Amino acid sequence: MKVLTVKQPFASLIAEGIKEYEFRTWKTKYRGELLIHAGKGINKKAMKKFEQYHLEYPSGCIIAKVNLTDCIKIDDEARNMLNEKNPLVYSHTVNNPYWDGYGFKLEDVQKITPIPVKGKLSFWEYDYKE
Repeated sequence: MKVLTVKQPFASLIAEGIKEYEFRTWKTKYRGELLIHAGKGINKKAMKKFEQYHLEYPSGCIIAKVNLTDCIKIDDEARNMLNEKNPLVYSHTVNNPYWDGYGFKLEDVQKITPIPVKGKLSFWEYDYKE
């Protein structure tokens, strides 16, 4: 199954269903099941920003299974939509009109028992058995 490595705290925000979009500078035509891997990288500034959620932040493991249903270009219309959804979670993207990238729409989030594994860049494959 395809896997996407995401820094903390963003991986946990996805696993909890709080963050519906993950952002990349590249677009994808892929649609379907995707595992979310919490990388070893941590964004300390964002950890402070999201401490009100009181989440756990495992690292170096797969923590959720999602369905990637869409890939949208981040333009002014997308920024407005994201700001209406959750201005705290999406503030970096919403408040940066010069960032040029894509949002991967993630639905049907299922937290799973963490699976320790080393992450990789872009999409990568993992032999996942439910």
